[in-house]
Amino acid sequence: MTNGGGTWRSGWLRGLLRPGSTGRAAAIAVLVVAALLGSAYALGRSLIPDRPRQSATGVTGDPNSSRYADQPPIVPTETEQSDQDGDRSAPPSAGQDGSTSDANGDSLFGAHSTTGDKRVALTFDDGPDPQYTPQVLNALREFGVRATFCVVGEMAQSHPDLVRAIVADGHTLCNHSWNHDVTLGKRSPDVIRADLLRTNEAIRAAAPDAPIVWYRQPGGAWTYPVVSVANALGMTPLHWTVDPADWEAPGAARIAATVTSQIEPGSVVLMHDAGGNRQGTVEALWQLLPELTARFELEALPTDRT
Repeated sequence: MTNGGGTWRSGWLRGLLRPGSTGRAAAIAVLVVAALLGSAYALGRSLIPDRPRQSATGVTGDPNSSRYADQPPIVPTETEQSDQDGDRSAPPSAGQDGSTSDANGDSLFGAHSTTGDKRVALTFDDGPDPQYTPQVLNALREFGVRATFCVVGEMAQSHPDLVRAIVADGHTLCNHSWNHDVTLGKRSPDVIRADLLRTNEAIRAAAPDAPIVWYRQPGGAWTYPVVSVANALGMTPLHWTVDPADWEAPGAARIAATVTSQIEPGSVVLMHDAGGNRQGTVEALWQLLPELTARFELEALPTDRT
């Protein structure tokens, strides 16, 4: 049994397809047009790419693609591209004064990193600091050790009494730039020269007779220009061989352990008496000095340039 609608449609189609019927041609035309439209629709869908999926974070794109969404590619500037293409004027990375070297292991440009003999040199950077420098001096004095202090110009200008205290205890002074500019070596020779001279003037204003024959570049970011200027001013560029990374404040135990495990005859040890919380360095000194004085001859770097 069929419903009324079904009977009506069946009868209509039979009428169109009846031999001799004038509607037969029209029916065929309708069917052909429908088929053509369906084929065109399928072809069009095949040419449209799938919409990118949207993640829960709202970022669209194919997770298997090299780039997500429509972010533009990162194009380095001319300066950045030059650096990537082989600018070796400074190490690729440097901490506050962290040990660094380029891919060729040659980033010192002639800077000294050892004492040149069996003696060991303790060096202290970034001071003088009114809180920590006196504590460092006290520890060194207790064990009869002389060291080398790499002085920042603006700190020397602010605390001339501490510069005089360093000299009075027989320690060696070292120029450490005016304000610890890690990028100083990339500046012009005239700018570098002015910076180093200004620092020397601040040191000599506090201690007029103190020789200044060493220069340490902030961050160890040595370049040929900064080494050349330092040499021209009568200062020997000074690097290091042992870096306990005390500028990261890892704690006294770790600082002491790094130094004792890496130190050997001729080592130059990098530590800090300023530039942050240096209580860990002070405490490490009290742990280190009994052992180091028993094993090595600890001495300030010489003040006569050889």
